[in-house]
Parts: sequence; structure tokens; C-alpha cells
Amino acid sequence: MRSYVLGASAIALGVPLPLMAHSAEADDAARAILVNASRSSEPLATEDYPGSVSVISSEDIALRQVRDVADVLRDVPGVAVSGVAGQTQLRLRGSEANHVLVLVDGIEVSDPFAGEFEIGSLQAEIGSSIEVLRGPQSALYGSDAIGGVIAYCSASGREAPGVSARLEAGSFGTVNAAARAGFAGGAHEFALGATLVSTDGVPNARGGTRDIGRDGLTLSARGSVDPAAGVRLRFAGRYVRSEGQFNDQDFDSSSPTFGYVIDSPDTRFEQDAIYALAGLNVAALDGRWTHDFSGQLADIRRDSFGPFGRSFGHEGQRLKASYVSSYELGGPAFARSLTFAADVERESFRNTDPFGFAFTGWRSARNVGLVGEYRAASELFDFSAAIRHDLNNRFADATTFRVAGAIQAAPATRIRAAYGTGIKNPGFYELYGYVDGRFIGNADLKPEKSTGWEAGIDQSLGGALRLSATWFDSELEHEIFTDYPAPDYLASPANREAMSKQKGVELSAHARIGPQVTLDAAYSWLDAEEDGIEEVRRPGNIASAVLTWRAPGDAGSATLIVRHNGATDDLAFTDPSYVPITVRLHAYTLVNLAAEARVTSRIRAFGRVENLLDETYEQVFSFVSPGRSVIAGLRVTL
Repeated sequence: MRSYVLGASAIALGVPLPLMAHSAEADDAARAILVNASRSSEPLATEDYPGSVSVISSEDIALRQVRDVADVLRDVPGVAVSGVAGQTQLRLRGSEANHVLVLVDGIEVSDPFAGEFEIGSLQAEIGSSIEVLRGPQSALYGSDAIGGVIAYCSASGREAPGVSARLEAGSFGTVNAAARAGFAGGAHEFALGATLVSTDGVPNARGGTRDIGRDGLTLSARGSVDPAAGVRLRFAGRYVRSEGQFNDQDFDSSSPTFGYVIDSPDTRFEQDAIYALAGLNVAALDGRWTHDFSGQLADIRRDSFGPFGRSFGHEGQRLKASYVSSYELGGPAFARSLTFAADVERESFRNTDPFGFAFTGWRSARNVGLVGEYRAASELFDFSAAIRHDLNNRFADATTFRVAGAIQAAPATRIRAAYGTGIKNPGFYELYGYVDGRFIGNADLKPEKSTGWEAGIDQSLGGALRLSATWFDSELEHEIFTDYPAPDYLASPANREAMSKQKGVELSAHARIGPQVTLDAAYSWLDAEEDGIEEVRRPGNIASAVLTWRAPGDAGSATLIVRHNGATDDLAFTDPSYVPITVRLHAYTLVNLAAEARVTSRIRAFGRVENLLDETYEQVFSFVSPGRSVIAGLRVTL
């Protein structure tokens, strides 16, 4: 199962990530720039953004030895993660998983079939970073951004020049490798990356013996060139190959394990995805007026296999073209900007039913989005307003907006608030159903619509402690849920007439405990109800703490990570009618320990223990998650 991983490991060994020397300046740099918080092509300083945002820097990812991006998102307030083999979901502020827009190097990567991105396929590349914008962002990005935006950014050749790599191995037959090369000149930069993950896995059925392994390969490239003054051409692309085993639920109603996950020999999945973006940016009037043209592609194919061959499959494609024009109106003391954006998008999808029972022709949807955005910033306040109008060939036209402001109430105190609306169009699987006939589509579904507000405060205490607190409150109208009408009890989606409500508190802190020790902590309290009933897979309490020690002279480091996931409801299909019943999943706490040491000026040895206390837990009903694992490896920089 690891043939191509093992074949490439020798290449990866010998060339990785240098651990940055930590300082207050490094902290400020890690939080200085946001790329995706505005439709303007100009980066936005975090201190000028009036909304709720978290930045996971490349240093954070390196110190915590993150491999699956979903894991580090557990350290972000407001984010809930639940995963099984082949499907890991994110929920922001109690939203659905398909209400979260995921961007990878500016490319929308969600699968048109489900309308969401399988975040478990995203592996942390050397030098990468992550931005998390919480709260409705449909005014900037349209459908899919009700809960917020998660933007993953690989490092450019200018940000991280040179060649680096890592190789590691450990428990459960795990072998991981990554390599990266970055180059930069006066008018160009270029970066290439490769990431490979492989594990034999462990059983994930209660009492099961079948190991659930996976392999993943990511190849990426990005770069830019300035052919003339004020002109920049850029591109980004990646290929992702994922494959692995999974277990099915027991569908034999006479079995004592009916509805539970059981060992399912020969069940596996394969997924191939190609993403690409090309753009042209032209600046005029001494850089004050910019025009940006871009086109992007997402092409995803997924197949499932059983004992008798391919059992299910689908493929989808997204083509998107954008034009963004931004004009800077003011100077440094009172900066203002006006931005206009136009997005033209076409999504296509088809079933690839191997049995010939389902319609296998292409279905498509087209959307045109027009965006207007205004931003203003001074030493005392920041303000932003955005409005978007979407014209869709399947659904009624929709208008969304967002207004946000922040005031510097005192030298170390910032108060902020935001109000906005969001929209989510039904996905293809909701409109047309599954191949196997157990889930019947509903072509009359209406888009989901949300309205929400937030208020927060950011406080600094002497430069050694930063605190942030946010209260949010939102409502979702026309929520799509799954109904099981008698007498056949076949699942079918419908729009709920009652409101779905989400409210909660997000707290975060960053403390410097002496010259070599820092502490990052986050806590979220959530009350999410659908028609007055607690929504599933949305813990009421989530917390994390990351304690990091760095040796003097950049000789090494140690990081202790504690992540707590509170008890939450889930659905179990243990009734012969196939109508789900609600079950309670227990709370769990995961403890990880990561450390590294400098061997030579170019080589570092590292290791980590994940699930140090060997916690037994389930993120999804009856799917058992892995126990303790130990990983060790080398990183080299040239």
C-alpha cells in the first residue's frame, strides 16, 4: 500500500524546515498580513481587520509537527472537527460542514458533489500557514461561506527560499515525507512542493480487527513573474491523490450490530483532484489602482469499492473567472479603498454509477456574483462594508452584505463588532440524491440563508499577554435537513420551516512566560439548536492549550498540546426503519508532545507522541479513533 511513498522517501531524506528563531518580532510577523480577508488584491494587516480572525503561522505548524491540517484547526476558537476514514468535517460557529468555504492558495477546493471539502486530504506542507475568518463571509465569496472561510496558504519562493525536506516513521506502519524548493529573483519567484503520507492504520470498528490505512500524495507548484513595472503574472496548481480503506455500517436488520460500524473487507476509496489558478495583476496610478484577472479550476473524482468491485462514484468540476478592481483613496493616516469584483462560476457534476441504475449525465449550475467593498482605516478605528448580488440560473437571485467596525478604545484595548448575512445553495447530492436509492433528491429545495452578528474585545497587557473575547449570535432560515417519511422511510432532504439558531463565546489568549516559554490557549462555548433540538457533532465546550519551550540559541524546542472536545450528540441508524436516533458521544481530551533538537547546522532530529494518554474516543458514532502513536524523523535544510 505504500509503494509510491517508500519510493519517494529516499528523495525526501537529505533535504526540511528550519525552525525560526522565536522573538516578539516573529510573533508580530506571523500575525501581520491577511491575504483573504478582503477581495482587494492588496494584503490586509491584521490590526486593520475588524472581524474575528485567527492566523496559524508556519512556525506554529512546525513546532506542533502538524501533518493533517484538520488537527491544528482544533486550536482555533469556534472550530469543531469530526472525522472518520475518508471524511473529515469542519464546522464553524455551529454551522454545517458545507457552510465553510475552504481556499487553498486562493482556489475554491470544495467537491461540487457534497458542496464541502474533505479536509482530511489536506496535508501541511513545509512553510505553509492558515487563516481562519469566522462569521458570514458570503458578501465577499458568495455561497458556501455562511460559517466563515478557512484559507490555506503554501509558502512562496520569496517567503521561504532554498531547499528543505523531512522524513519520519513510527507507529501503525506510518511513513511520511515532504520536500520543498523555493527560488526567488528580482522579478520572479517559484516554489515546488511534494508531501506523502502513509499508514497501515488501526481498526476503527468497536471490537474490530481490520486495520484502516491510507495513502496520500500532494504535488504543488506556485510562482509569479513581473514582466514589466506594475504587471504581475501568477499561477498556482496542485494534484492530490488519496486512497484508503474504510468500514461500512451493518445494514442487516436481524444482526445484533445493526447500525454499528463493522469490519468490511475490501471496502476502500480512491480520490483524485486537480486544482489550478492563473492570474494577471496590473497596477496603475503609482499602484493606487489595481486590476486583477484570474481563472481557476477544480476537478475532483472519487470512487468507492467493495468486495465485488467499484460500488459508487462521482466526479465534479468547477470553473471560475474573476475580475477585481481596487482603488486606494487615502494616505497612511486615513487609508480608504473601494473594490469592485465580478465572479463567473460554473459547477458541473455527474454520478458514475457502475450498475447503470442512476442517471449518469452531467448536471450543472451557473452563478454570477457582483461585489462592492469599502474599507477605511486610521489609528483610532477600522471599518469595512461589503455587498454582493448573486444571479443564479437555478435559484432566485440573492443579495448578501457585511458591515464591521473596530475602535481603539485605549492604547491596548480594541472593541469590534460585525453584522452580516450569508447564503448556501443546495448541493448536487441534495438536489438529485445518491446512486443507491436510499437517499432521494429534492429538486425543489431553496437556498439556506443566515443572519448573524458578533461583538468582541481585544486586550494587550504589557506586551506579554494578549486576550480576545467574542460573543456571536446567528440564525439560519430554510435549513436543509434529512426527512424519513413513512411508509418507506427513504431519506430525502427538505427545508425546515423553523429557525436554526447558534450563539456562543470564543476566548483566546497568548502569553509569554519568560524568554523561552509561550502559552496559547483557546476556549469555545456553543449553543446550536435546530428546531429547538441540539444539533449533532457540535460540542458545547471545546478548549485547547499549547505550551512551547524553545532552547536558547535555537538549539531545540518542546511543545505540549492539550485539546479537549466536550460531549456532543450524534445520529445512530440502529432502528430497522432507518430513521436515526440521537446518541450522546462522550467528551475526550487528547494530549500530544512534540520535540526537536539541532544535530548540525542543517539537520534536526524530531519526534512526537500523539494521544499520549491513549484516550479511547469516538468523533462519530461507533467509529473508534486511533490510540497512542510515536513518530520520529529528521529534517534537513540546504
